[in-house]
Amino acid sequence: MRIIILAIILPLLSACSTSYPNQSVKGQIFPSITGQTLEQNELKIPADFDQDVVLLLIGYKQDSQFDIDRWLIGLDMTNTLVDVYELPTIQGMLPRMFSTVIDSGMRKGIPKELWKGVVTVYEDGEKVQKFTGNENANNTRVTLITKEGEILYFYDQGFSVSALNTLRDVLESAR
Repeated sequence: MRIIILAIILPLLSACSTSYPNQSVKGQIFPSITGQTLEQNELKIPADFDQDVVLLLIGYKQDSQFDIDRWLIGLDMTNTLVDVYELPTIQGMLPRMFSTVIDSGMRKGIPKELWKGVVTVYEDGEKVQKFTGNENANNTRVTLITKEGEILYFYDQGFSVSALNTLRDVLESAR
C-alpha cells in the first residue's frame, strides 16, 4: 500500500517544485543546512564535518540515484579515498509532510551500514536547489567542500570519466 502511495505522491511532489537555473558555485561557500541521516541523526552541513574535505552527491529527484550510483562506482573503482555523503534534497512543504514515508522507503532500498552517509534534506531543500540550480534534475550535483564549506569542485553534467579524473586531481591538490 505504501508503495502505491509513494508512486502517486512522488510525481506530485516534483510538480510542486520551483525551477532554478543551474549555477557555477565553485569557489563559493556552501550554505549552512541541516539534514537527517537515515539513522535519524541530525547533521549540520558543513559545521559537523571534521574532515579536511567531504564529497557531497546531491540528488533532487529519485532518478538522480542512477547518476549517484555511477559516481560511487567510479570512486570505488579508482580507489578514490574521500568521505562521501549522499544528499537527497527535496524542496517544499508537501515533501516534509511525507518525509517519514519517503525516508522509510529509502531505508528499505539502502543497506543499513550506509545509512549514516545518506542525509535527507527537506527544510533546507529549496535553499540548496536555489544555490546550485535544479535544471536537469536527474544529474547529481557533485560538490567537494572543505570543512569550512568552501566549494573546491562542482559538477552537474552527469557522470563522466573526465569529470571523475578532474575531481581526483582537485582532491590530490587539496591534500
